[in-house]
Amino acid sequence: MSVWKLWWMGVAAWAVLVSGLAAAEPRPNVLVILADDLGYSDLGCYGGEIETPHLDSLARGGLRFTQFYNTARCWPTRAAILTGYYAQQVRRDKLPNLPRGTRAGVPGRRPSFGRLLPVMLKPAGYRSYHSGKWHIDGMPLKNGFDRSYYVGDQGRFFSPRVLYEDDRRLPPVKRGSGYYATDAIGDHAVKCLRDHAENHSEQPFFHFLAFTAPHFPLHALPADIAKYRKRYRRSWELVRAERYQRVRQLGITTAKLSPVERDLGPPYHFPNALQILGSGEVNRPLPWKDLTDEQREFQSTKMAIHAAMIDCMDRAIGRVLGQLKAMKAYDNTLVLFLSDNGCSAEIMVRNDGHDPKASPGSAASHLCLGPGWSTVCNTPFRRHKTWVHEGGCATPLIVHWPGGIAARGELRHNTGHVIDVVPTILELAGASRLPADAPQAPGRSLVPAFGKDGTVQRSDLWWLHDGHRAIRVGDWKLVASKGGAWELYDLKTDRTETVDLADKHPDRVRQLAVRWKQRMQEYRALALSESP
Repeated sequence: MSVWKLWWMGVAAWAVLVSGLAAAEPRPNVLVILADDLGYSDLGCYGGEIETPHLDSLARGGLRFTQFYNTARCWPTRAAILTGYYAQQVRRDKLPNLPRGTRAGVPGRRPSFGRLLPVMLKPAGYRSYHSGKWHIDGMPLKNGFDRSYYVGDQGRFFSPRVLYEDDRRLPPVKRGSGYYATDAIGDHAVKCLRDHAENHSEQPFFHFLAFTAPHFPLHALPADIAKYRKRYRRSWELVRAERYQRVRQLGITTAKLSPVERDLGPPYHFPNALQILGSGEVNRPLPWKDLTDEQREFQSTKMAIHAAMIDCMDRAIGRVLGQLKAMKAYDNTLVLFLSDNGCSAEIMVRNDGHDPKASPGSAASHLCLGPGWSTVCNTPFRRHKTWVHEGGCATPLIVHWPGGIAARGELRHNTGHVIDVVPTILELAGASRLPADAPQAPGRSLVPAFGKDGTVQRSDLWWLHDGHRAIRVGDWKLVASKGGAWELYDLKTDRTETVDLADKHPDRVRQLAVRWKQRMQEYRALALSESP
């Protein structure tokens, strides 16, 4: 069967599909917005106290998914979002016992079937744009994008040294020039959309808008930090409890709040970082009452900067949405907003180092949020980025499309995963995966969940990162930390993973463990199916 015949079949399927949604306009434009290290409850519409009016507005006008997942780490999530495969299937995350030729232990180059979404959309007439972080092998234009602003240096929000525009290296940004990465990324997106409206308005577009915020180092504009400076001069236990109450009031979950794991620190140990950062830093989520006055001030300052970074990102998103409205594309643009992993408990000092005398949040400082506030940001869940407990791999997902989704302000409790982004977009675009003989991808279209009563059918969801592993089948989740025993949770009644049922259901543990291993072997075979 020819590629074009497959494409026309996709168009026909799309026409039938959208008849069950709102009175749909022509094939939608698509805007995927990805935050970096954003916690599950950082946004106002997910229970947070940080001011995110533009994202909250999208939530009021669309859908919020409560059980959507990522890979628990930045580069595997980006590979999954743009290919529709688990990162391990396309050699973008580690698998055990791979031969040396596959670059075992580090993300490698994708096999030929691991094409990126812009390549799949091009036969359907889409133009594709990229603004911000990349963290994928290869370069954007060589992977199907028509325009790109690639911020390859995430360690310097004010003076990045590694930048590309349309795959051409740009000169480093000088410190003190007034540059701020979040604003620059948003401005590039606006520029691309303006150009599209002026020169390519007859074509639909796909835009991948990948912010570097609020990933460390905690760098923010002084006025934004000042806005939040007093808000966090109180205990992280209190802020977490208030978030939890709002999460429940919003209907996001009724599960009880997970206990704080006081002995769980950063995922990677850098003892010299604590010496550099000084006596205000702590690498455990200790009780607030046990901190010294210096530590309380240091910690509250870090959370104020984290909030400032998210606030600024929301304003940049507002400018992009404003451009969509100005070019009369807002109603027929499918917007997906999500995070690449849970909030980070990491503490390290790298890039330009940390000057203890510099103003916190400035270019000369290098701060990380750490496990105390990361525990708050991932409310109501356990653990952090890199772990595949819910705190590491659960992400907010906002879906907004006025011209195609009738729902306004509703929740969807369907499970979903970043592997579902590609099939969802392809279905709505009337496009077909290329080539036609590519291996079957594990994702499922989320379009049925956009309707009132639709459900997404899937067999399982699977995780492996840095030795942490998990599988979810229905409401049962089997999960283990690196080197640890399997834990079993019924997420229907215990979404926050507080009651381990492994001893009570040993047969289910064995069955799910076998299934996890089978999937791992399948994905390993696919990763090895082409010579790297």
